[in-house]
Amino acid sequence: MAIALQQAIEVGKYLVTQRLLGRKKFPLVLMLEPLFRCNLACSGCGKIQHPKEILKQNLTPEQCFAAVEECGAPVVSIPGGEPLLHPQIGEIVKGLVDRRKFVYLCTNGILLEKNLHRFQPSPYLNFSVHLDGLQETHDRCVDRDGVFQVAVQAIRAAKAKGFRVTTNTTVFEGANPQEVQEFFDFLATLKVDGMMVSPGYSYAWAPDQDHFLQREQTKALFREILSPFKLGKKNWEFNHNPLFLDFLTGEKDYDCTPWGSPSYSVLGWQKPCYLLNEGYYDSFQELLDNTNWENYGHRSGNPKCTDCMVHCGYEPTAAVDALDPKNMGRSLGTLLGIAR
Repeated sequence: MAIALQQAIEVGKYLVTQRLLGRKKFPLVLMLEPLFRCNLACSGCGKIQHPKEILKQNLTPEQCFAAVEECGAPVVSIPGGEPLLHPQIGEIVKGLVDRRKFVYLCTNGILLEKNLHRFQPSPYLNFSVHLDGLQETHDRCVDRDGVFQVAVQAIRAAKAKGFRVTTNTTVFEGANPQEVQEFFDFLATLKVDGMMVSPGYSYAWAPDQDHFLQREQTKALFREILSPFKLGKKNWEFNHNPLFLDFLTGEKDYDCTPWGSPSYSVLGWQKPCYLLNEGYYDSFQELLDNTNWENYGHRSGNPKCTDCMVHCGYEPTAAVDALDPKNMGRSLGTLLGIAR
C-alpha cells in the first residue's frame, strides 16, 4: 500500500471535518519552501532564477511552524530549491513531525545519504526523491551526469535505515511510454513506498519552455503509460488517490483546486499557485479572501491554466471527490489493496 493507512485515515477525517463545517475552500497540502537555493539547475524548474539576494534567504524554523499553524493543512510538502541545503532542516522536520503533520521532504537525492543522521524514521516523515526516469533520461533532465546513481544509492540507504521513501516524477513532452513503464518497474525493485507522477507544465520561470505537455497530449500519454496498471498487469504502488490517475487518463473531468495546495516561501504566500508569478500575500487568510479564484483553473478560460493538469491543483479536487458515496468504495478498496 503506497499511502500509509495512518495518513489516509487522518487525512480522511480532516476532509470529513471540513465538509461538516461547511467549508468549501480549505488547504490539503501546504507547499513549504524554506529556501530557493539548489545544487542543480534543472531546465524545467525556475526556482534558482530568483535574484541572488532572494537565493541567500532561508525561512527560520519559527516562520515555518507559524505558516503550518496558520494554514492548518494535514500534509506538508517541503520542496525548494534543495531543502537539505537549509542548515536547520532537521529542526524544521522534527517540529512538523512533533505537530503530527505528514511531511514529504522533496530532494534530488544528492545530499540525502550524508544527511540521514539529521532525521529519525517516523510514519509522519517521507523522503520524496525526484527522479524523472532511468539514468540517461534523468541525468539529461537535471543537466548533470551521475545524479541518477547517487539518488538511487540514497534511496537504498534511507530504506535500509527504516525511512519511508517515495519518488516524484515529472513526465515531459516527448516521453517514451515504454521507457516510463520500465522506469516504474525499476522503482518497484527499490521497494519505494509509493510513486508520485505529474505531467510537466509551463512553470513561468523555467529556462526550457518547449517540452511541456498540452492537455490532450497529457491524457493520451498517460493512457498509454498507465494501461498495464489499469488492466491489472502491473502492481505499481502510486502515492496518489486513484481518482487523480483517472483524471490524468481522461476518465475524470476535474477543475483545479488551487487553494488546496497553497505555497509559502521566503516571499510569503504565493498567489494563486506556485506555477504562476502573480505576487504574494502576507497571510494565508488574505490569500483565501482576496484571490479571484474564478479566474483560475481550466474552466476559467485563463490561457495560463488551459493545459495544466499538475497534481498540486488537481489532487485536492480528487481527494474531495473521493468523499462522494459513489467513489468511496473504490478509494477505500485501493487503500486496502483489494481493488484498483
